[in-house]
Amino acid sequence: MEYKKIHTQRILTEIGWLENGLLTIDKQGIIIAIEQAKSPSPNNLTIMPALIDSHIHGAKGMDVMDASHQALNTISLYLAEHGVGAFLATTVTESTEKIEAALVQIKQSYQQGVDGAQLLGAYLEGPFFTAKHKGAHPQNLLQAPTRMLLKRWLKLADGTLKCIALAPEYLNSLSIIRWLRLQNIRVMLGHTNANYQTIKSALTAGASGVVHCYNGMQGLHHREPGAVGAAFTSPNCQTEIIADGYHVHHAAINIAHRCCNDQLLLISDAMRAAGMQNGDYKLGEMNVHMQNNVVRTDDGGLAGSTLSLDVAVNHLANAANIAFEQAWLHASIYVANALGIGNVLGSIRVGKQANLVLLTPQKQIIATLVNGNTVYKGQDHDNYQLR
Repeated sequence: MEYKKIHTQRILTEIGWLENGLLTIDKQGIIIAIEQAKSPSPNNLTIMPALIDSHIHGAKGMDVMDASHQALNTISLYLAEHGVGAFLATTVTESTEKIEAALVQIKQSYQQGVDGAQLLGAYLEGPFFTAKHKGAHPQNLLQAPTRMLLKRWLKLADGTLKCIALAPEYLNSLSIIRWLRLQNIRVMLGHTNANYQTIKSALTAGASGVVHCYNGMQGLHHREPGAVGAAFTSPNCQTEIIADGYHVHHAAINIAHRCCNDQLLLISDAMRAAGMQNGDYKLGEMNVHMQNNVVRTDDGGLAGSTLSLDVAVNHLANAANIAFEQAWLHASIYVANALGIGNVLGSIRVGKQANLVLLTPQKQIIATLVNGNTVYKGQDHDNYQLR
């Protein structure tokens, strides 16, 4: 049997730092040994678990709604550059035909495989939202969730539709949430005008958490805690956050971290302008404009982001005044646990899949590995001695 060994200065394991660590990976891409090396490390690199982006729409001029393998593959390669080893391809509100085309393509690319970060499946964001906090979702295409339509989409996706976002104030939303949970579908609450009690009721009915906290929902007020208050006072509420300094102020990121602890999940919510130059782009059917890495609609509303998770980790570390490696967990093992795949991904442990990132002391990404295979090499990769 063939093995791959990686010897670095430090490895972030599930139980903390291992200095002068030696990692052994079998030919199936599974970690089979983590030990302290007998000889000094040949480099000053750190091994971290690869990040997981559970909510991303696009990058490098491509979008999930393009419904092409090329688009999904391009997004996966871009993500690998930024230390991401796995992702959920996220849709937006468009016509039924375009959503179905995207779901079918995600299924096909999931089966075929992509060249960068691992495609975990689909995240349906829209059209089951309401108008008040619609964001960049076209109001004329918003609708109440129905079991008939969801059954059709679940059948089309054939097990690859992993998460569905909806607004819980629709009359049938709670029964839909209960039914989706029986199908083992993760339900997130967003682009909603629901009040505190409605969000709490939806969480009790089986919803897992809230979509990009603070954005697309009622904020926290001392007499009406809103969706944000419900998220912060529900111990098991998975709380997505876009930590880019534009969608959420650093002080509000700090508050969310204090309230949510390991339920706070970093997402990029990136769209096709990520990794691109300033200019005009499309988000679904809407025209949007990027200036200084901020994307807005014609009326000035935020429209997705150009954030990458490695940058989000640094924002969280600075905003919450926590160690870099602690912030990293909010985009790795905590996300894996939220998706129900923490036994396979998200941390470095014997028996887990070798989705890994190699970093310099300056936190520059030297390499990203997926299933033990190198899917991204940084410019300085060859200057380091890697076994």
